Amino acid sequence: MLNIALTKGRLEKQTMELLKQVDYGVEVLENKGRQLVVQDSKKPCSYFLVKSNDCITYVSRGVADIGVVGKDVILESNNDFYEVMDLGLGKCKFVVASLPEKNPYTKVGHVVIGTKYPKVAKTYFTSKGIDVEIVKIDGSVELGPILGLCDAIVDIMETGNTLKENGLIVFDEIVDISARLIVNKASFKLKRDEIKALLDDLNKVV
Repeated sequence: MLNIALTKGRLEKQTMELLKQVDYGVEVLENKGRQLVVQDSKKPCSYFLVKSNDCITYVSRGVADIGVVGKDVILESNNDFYEVMDLGLGKCKFVVASLPEKNPYTKVGHVVIGTKYPKVAKTYFTSKGIDVEIVKIDGSVELGPILGLCDAIVDIMETGNTLKENGLIVFDEIVDISARLIVNKASFKLKRDEIKALLDDLNKVV
């Protein structure tokens, strides 16, 4: 039996559609009611739904053998698991954005960056040799440069509409992100055959 942690929300629905394509009985998730853990109706798998950051925790600590989570969350984590497959779901990218007159690459002195993703932002600007100060923002990061809190932001962009509507432009694209399949390190050894079977199934449609 494989214990699989799925990230709630849009990614949950996309993952379920992917599993349906390879004949997994995930319809139980659509009609689970108040059940927190449900069994696949066709395969030896159980599922539970969690927030993205908690997905990392459950897999890292071995409560879940497998998890489906965005690359953005992985990049902010300590990576105590194996990342084994790009599912190609939820595609978007990390970008550096700001008002047109606030180019962070031409500013003299240290640059202040607002972001929900401090590890990603710090790693990126350090790699560019830029002295950076990170300001953690949990809400609408677009407000940061508009109100003068920061010089620019590092955030996820899917369509770019929110940036445009607030007068921000993209100065650089950092990395493409999408949903990934992650596996607990111990489970990868102890349940190798079961995990390989799941990977083989998913490889048919990914």
